[in-house]
Amino acid sequence: MRTQDLMVVEGSRRQPHDPICPDGVELAINRAIHAGYRVGREVLVGHVAGSVVGYNIGHYGRFSGARYPLLVKTEFGVAKCSLQEVAAA
Repeated sequence: MRTQDLMVVEGSRRQPHDPICPDGVELAINRAIHAGYRVGREVLVGHVAGSVVGYNIGHYGRFSGARYPLLVKTEFGVAKCSLQEVAAA
């Protein structure tokens, strides 16, 4: 398996957010793993090929990990995806 350097992106929360169940992200990631979407798995996002490169652990914001638990790398970049948006390749 090829290794890849991780990039840490500094972020900050500038405005209050709606409270989200802290277990929601963990539950969504576990659901994705049990569905077979482990790191390295080849997937399709629509008709675009990609592979799972990680999991979205964000607890707030428009694209939180509770709704979009998968990080998928495609030829267009890395996208946050829900389980409904991907299919096993």
